[in-house]
Amino acid sequence: MRFDLTDLAPDLAYKVLASTVTPRPIAWVTTLSRAGIVNAAPYSFFNVVGSEPPTVVLGILRDPKRGFKDTARNVLETGEFVVNLVPRALAEAMNTTCMDAPADVSELELAGLSATPSTAVAPPRIAESPVSFECRVVSSLVTGPEQVLVVGRVLTAHVADEYVLDSRRAHIDTPRLDLIARLHGSGWYARTTDTFQLERPNWDRWCRSASTERESAG
Repeated sequence: MRFDLTDLAPDLAYKVLASTVTPRPIAWVTTLSRAGIVNAAPYSFFNVVGSEPPTVVLGILRDPKRGFKDTARNVLETGEFVVNLVPRALAEAMNTTCMDAPADVSELELAGLSATPSTAVAPPRIAESPVSFECRVVSSLVTGPEQVLVVGRVLTAHVADEYVLDSRRAHIDTPRLDLIARLHGSGWYARTTDTFQLERPNWDRWCRSASTERESAG
């Protein structure tokens, strides 16, 4: 089946993308409005896109009623945001922050969560989240009607002590974080427990192995 996304209705194009590009990590973004209101909302059009410097990208779709979402407006106005990651234990609280609350309402309070001060940016971190990235906007691009692509530089990373195996070598106990990811249809998520490992190929070893196989076959 061929889907022409240049001619497909936006809601159907979203379904094609969201149901095939999975699992997607979740950025639980906290921002601060000019009025000082803390906003928190999850986004799964998100990923790490660089390490020199550390860089993340965030795609924020438009709100069908209000246009620019509070997160997008705050990021564009202040140039700062925090990405908090979501473990399974906080899934319900994260889901609460999806609510279409008015701009003057803090979703953190609705979800019974706590804000804790950041060290390099004004927006606070979510205290209960095991991992938080303090970010400053490098670039932003309005890619469609009130749809925004944000590239942020990670200034500071916070990882709860209990998940750090070796701070000097930056070894993190990733499985124990029990982070969740976004899947296809509405409300579907996955845990990162069913995993497997593959060794990255090395060209020299590959050539030696191929040579050995040819000799054996000869």
